[in-house]
Amino acid sequence: MDHTKQLGEARISKLLLKFSIPAITGMVVNALYNVVDRIFIGQGVGRMGIAGLTVAFPLMTVMMALAMLIGLGATALISIRLGEQRKAEAELILGNAMICLIGIALTVTTLGLIFLDPLLRLFGASPEVLPFARAYMRIILLGVVFMAIGFGMNHFIRAEGNPKIAMLTMLLGAITNTILDPVFIFVFDWGIEGAAWATIISQFFSAAWVLSYFFSKKSHLWIQLKNLKPKSAVILEIIAIGSAPFMMQMAASVIGVILNNSLVRYGGDLAISAMGIVNSVTMLFLMPIFGINQGAQPIIGYNYGAEKFDRVKKALKLAISAATLVVLIGFAMVRLFPNSLAGLFSKQDPELIALSSRAMQIFLTMLPIIGFQIVGANYFQAVGKPKQALILSLSRQVLLLIPALLILPRFFGLNGVFYAGPVADFGSSVITGIRLFLELKNLDRKHTGNKLEPELA
Repeated sequence: MDHTKQLGEARISKLLLKFSIPAITGMVVNALYNVVDRIFIGQGVGRMGIAGLTVAFPLMTVMMALAMLIGLGATALISIRLGEQRKAEAELILGNAMICLIGIALTVTTLGLIFLDPLLRLFGASPEVLPFARAYMRIILLGVVFMAIGFGMNHFIRAEGNPKIAMLTMLLGAITNTILDPVFIFVFDWGIEGAAWATIISQFFSAAWVLSYFFSKKSHLWIQLKNLKPKSAVILEIIAIGSAPFMMQMAASVIGVILNNSLVRYGGDLAISAMGIVNSVTMLFLMPIFGINQGAQPIIGYNYGAEKFDRVKKALKLAISAATLVVLIGFAMVRLFPNSLAGLFSKQDPELIALSSRAMQIFLTMLPIIGFQIVGANYFQAVGKPKQALILSLSRQVLLLIPALLILPRFFGLNGVFYAGPVADFGSSVITGIRLFLELKNLDRKHTGNKLEPELA
């Protein structure tokens, strides 16, 4: 069966497995970039190295947000255009998205290198942590263009119905990073700079792999010279659709700044290191959810474009069920083995392990309902409704989490910083549930209308 045709005809459960398993693998593997860096840096450099990565993370989040703005925005449009049997327009979107990714990456590298120290101080770097964060980010910024191509354009491979190739992109980069990290950190004794070099070299291999795919006969969509000329209408549409994940990631960056500064104020550099560990563990649990989202997105988008609304609903419900199962497993691990999870990053620092374990159990209290919230918000992006997706995505990260971070620590100190997570998770899940319920009722009406049309004719 044709790669794109299967999206509208194959069994939904089979499609979701086929698309989500490679996507989950790819996203978990992508998370390993930062997790592996923190593990090796924690073992080889110590708590100050982990703190350096943690205060640098908001800047890395900005880089990821810009790649998602173009990458996920174009992916949703490509899926919808393929569902509408408009391949030429899908290729135009692909070409314009590629040029945007490269241009944005070069801009980020230039500005980032110029303003690196002020940014890191803004993100919560103390005088003791600043040298570690600077050494790492100065190298990472040189490879932004590789990250933009490898991460941003990899979504397009999945959109055209080739999830296994997309998974291999992520595997290639993560395996390379995992091999090079201990070599550069321990064998060459490059410390935190070794972790940075390992990261950008692995991203280079991922980018080369993605580009080779789109210039090969394996690709359903082709990169054509005529489509590389920027068209404002196409770019604006990409940005409109991609604005939800972009704003969510940018909000994550703002939260990182507020969070780091609160941690320094109420717990010092040790608290920043502990939250760095919590963020790494959280990332491992949430990345499978993002993988399920990526697997479901082309299925939902294609069938929405083809007006097969019963298939849209089934794909959404299966994605929510799978996401909930994943977070329940993660929640059990946090409750049963918090010290073991924290110990992966620093076996010889009992003070750091103890604080990380406590923070983890508090911050992830509402983990069981987060799968529903993330998948529910992603649905609106998949069907080309960026405003709704944006509101739901930001409800957790901006509307609720930022006020909680600003208010709760005043009453509960460092624990208040940790309490902010579950408060925001619960509130955003309630808002998403209400909005999704109304949307599905509207979808039922559309489905019933489509059934009646042949009878009326």
